[in-house]
Amino acid sequence: MTSLADLRVIDAATLFAGPSAAMMLGDFGADVIKIEHPRRGDPSRGHGASVDGVGLWWKTLSRNKRTAAVDLSQAEGQEILRRLAERSDVLIENFRPGTLERWNLAPEDLLRVNPRLIVARMTGFGQFGPMSARPGFGTLAEAMSGFAAMTGQPDGPPTLPPLALADGIAGLAMSYAIMVALRARESTGRGQVIDLAIIEPILGLLGPQVSAYKALGIVPERTGNRSTSNAPRNTYRTRDGRWLAISTSAQPIAERVVTLVGRPDLVEQPWFASGHGRVQHVDELDEAVASWIAERDADEVIARFEEVQAAVAPIYDVSDVAGDPQYAALNTFVDVPDEELGSVTMQNVLFRMSDTPGEIRWPGRPLGRDTDEVLAELDYPDERIAALREAGVIA
Repeated sequence: MTSLADLRVIDAATLFAGPSAAMMLGDFGADVIKIEHPRRGDPSRGHGASVDGVGLWWKTLSRNKRTAAVDLSQAEGQEILRRLAERSDVLIENFRPGTLERWNLAPEDLLRVNPRLIVARMTGFGQFGPMSARPGFGTLAEAMSGFAAMTGQPDGPPTLPPLALADGIAGLAMSYAIMVALRARESTGRGQVIDLAIIEPILGLLGPQVSAYKALGIVPERTGNRSTSNAPRNTYRTRDGRWLAISTSAQPIAERVVTLVGRPDLVEQPWFASGHGRVQHVDELDEAVASWIAERDADEVIARFEEVQAAVAPIYDVSDVAGDPQYAALNTFVDVPDEELGSVTMQNVLFRMSDTPGEIRWPGRPLGRDTDEVLAELDYPDERIAALREAGVIA
């Protein structure tokens, strides 16, 4: 049994944020129909590494989705989406504000067709405001949220993440928003419109920056791998050249760490009693920890930290991740049969559930793989499907 097996979702979004939200719903059983342009396809097909021209990012991002290639800029394509919306629970879209309206697919029009529909709109800057019409990507959200300004070394430039971080956060937020809307529908019987701006969810993960600025005028500075909330917290190099990460967010952990590295005297200092106080003495703390770790190999450091129940972890690259026994125990990665590549290894669903677990039923499919099946479910006869394909409305 899967949690969302009775849910139909239209994924009319492109690239990462919206499709990520749809992927998460599909992982737990929702029937997700991915709408792509018949000739261009989703741009994510061409992102990242590929095997024989087949994109691996696409395989993960569009897993558990049926793919229908429909040109929504054409009237007949718009009619297909309208008929799909009539029989669906959720529509996820990320066109620039005004695009659906120009295509006669405005949320109010779709809600007239299906009053129970959840219209999930995801854009860079939201549906209104002075920047709403601009193209928006996760990179811009990482820049405008304050994330880049506080990331990097103190004497270095603002630093952007090497991955679609803001998009991923927005995808998680949108999947949550959709579930909230579906829960509300159980009470009201009505769908609604969700307006999510990618610039906003990442702000929630940056802590009370705005609160501190408004109350105290504090503007965060770049601190590298250090924290402004507790110390010691950094990356440290071992004698055998490996890097370890240490966190002491909890006071008892901080006490155990400095005692382990031979500086129990620091625990007696008045300033050591709070994370804020320890941050004021971060250089002294880092020197004590770094020098102790530098004299030992990584395996010894990790073993000693585990003995005293202090928090430490090796800094992995992907080869380490793929071979880690904890990930193996959690079944974090699965090999999924694929019609194009034979098999694809990818991250499993995000969490385990005792009664209604999710699963990956198939990876992302070739362009238009399920167009005929989807249109047949909408009562399009074979000859009409053939005519639409001949006219370039579908593929």
